Amino acid sequence: MLKMLSIMLEGSFVSLQVFFLTLIFSLPLGLPIAAARMSRFKPLASLANVFLLIIRGTPLMLQLIFVYFAPYHLFGLSYDRFAAAIIALSVNYAAYFAEIYRGGILSIPKGQYEAAKMLGYSKSQTFSRIVLPQVVKRIVPAMGNEVITLVKDTALVQVIGVSELLRTAQNQSSRLFSTMPIFVAGIFYFVMNWAVSAAFNFTEKKLDYYK
Repeated sequence: MLKMLSIMLEGSFVSLQVFFLTLIFSLPLGLPIAAARMSRFKPLASLANVFLLIIRGTPLMLQLIFVYFAPYHLFGLSYDRFAAAIIALSVNYAAYFAEIYRGGILSIPKGQYEAAKMLGYSKSQTFSRIVLPQVVKRIVPAMGNEVITLVKDTALVQVIGVSELLRTAQNQSSRLFSTMPIFVAGIFYFVMNWAVSAAFNFTEKKLDYYK
């Protein structure tokens, strides 16, 4: 039992690495995508729209397979499975975060931009001091939902051979001829999602307190 838990903790560590690295790359990547989507330069906005349509309209599992195998079949290049998983997940979640950012920015009334202009604020000052704080408060619930989904989506990286928590549980289940490792994996995922939910609830309360 202890040996099984030790092995599954190693799988959990891989899942957490995938989770945090995806957030580190996808959160900032979503900003330029959102900016491109809202650009007045029509070709750029159209390109961003097509990108979002492709990413959000195809299964994440298919994207993982494409990112890992396409470079080999197209250019004869191969690279680390873990890196491929991070790239695919980061691009996928950046697309969803971009739409959340865009929705948050568009929810700010135009009158606030006009008032800031009357007060002598530059565009960058208006965005950083007036728009951004309100956008952050408004997008926290939607971001929380996506981040919780990401915790569960880390299980999909097993499709390209990354040995994360669920794959480890399946291997242990086959070795022990028992479903216990699968149930233990479920508990691990629940605990991770509970931690994420608690963190976002705490953030929402803090933002409400300082509004």
